[in-house]
Formats: sequence, structure tokens, C-alpha cells
Amino acid sequence: MNHKLNDELNTTPIDAELDQATLEEELSQEEVIDIEEIIKNLKVTSRKDERVIAFFITYAVDRFDYDVEVADVLDQFKLGFDIDIPHDSFAVSLAKGAVHDYTQLDEQIKPHLKNWKIERLGCCTRLILRLALWELNQKDSIPSIVINEAVELAKMFAEKDAYKFINGILDEICKSMGLTIAKDKEII
Repeated sequence: MNHKLNDELNTTPIDAELDQATLEEELSQEEVIDIEEIIKNLKVTSRKDERVIAFFITYAVDRFDYDVEVADVLDQFKLGFDIDIPHDSFAVSLAKGAVHDYTQLDEQIKPHLKNWKIERLGCCTRLILRLALWELNQKDSIPSIVINEAVELAKMFAEKDAYKFINGILDEICKSMGLTIAKDKEII
């Protein structure tokens, strides 16, 4: 295990209370998110839930300034929340991809930020954009689903009304990539 992560965990464990307080502060919303309740109801067989898991993993890596490995965070996450997440799951692939490629993803996002700098975006908004863009860059992605799931993540974890911003940015990115966004009726 990465020594920095291990040392940090000995003094500041990644647990539900720490994550809860950090997310609440970032969200600055009146609604309190019960992370333990969310995690307790996650199913690793659901792509929607795996995106939530990927968000939690990337959030933790981001909080450690990308000085920890996804595998180490995943192991701590699994221990702290008693959840089985296979290392070959979609959640782990998504988290690893977004973490590994975050600088390239940011470069892809920047041209679509009108009058914004990526550094000024809220942490959760930035992470959701990275996750969604990484997924959109995969050949088997369905843009309308990726965007809808990013919007749902934003409604759960990002700043108030960030879901509208995320929806607009991802829509613009899809158009610039030449991706067709199917209407709900077109999705089989």
C-alpha cells in the first residue's frame, strides 16, 4: 500500500464521517447526504451504482492530490463500508481511467467552459465531468446515458444547479466529438 495513504489513514481515516463532512462542506446545500445509506444500497451489478462508486473513489483520490493509487483507495473503501467491488468492475475501470487521464480530460473540457476556468469549478462538478468524458471517450459508450447519469450524479453530489451546467457542457462536448445523442425513445 502507498505509504502516504497509509500514514494519512492512520491519522485521518477515510470513513463515512470524514467523507460526509467534506461533501457537506463542498455542497453547501441544506440537504444532508447520508453516504452510508447510499453505499449500503449500492449494487455492483448496476452501471448506475458503479458510477456512484467510481465517483467516491475519484473523489478520495482527488482529496489526496492524486498521490495515491486507485487500488489503495478501493481497498480502504471496501474495508470501511463492507462492500465487495471487484478490481475488474466497471466502477474500477471508470475510476482508474478518469484518475489516470485527468489532465488530458481537463484539456478536453477547457474549450467548452465559456468564461470559466476549470480550476474554478467545484470539485464534484469537475470530477463528474471527468468521469463522464472518460466514459464518452470509450467506443461502446451511449452518450445520452452517460449524460443522464452524469446529471444524476450532479444532483446527488455537486453544487446546487450544477447538473444544468454539466448537462450543457457534456452536450456541447458530444457535438464537438461528433457523437449522436439519442432521444429516450431511441434507446433500446
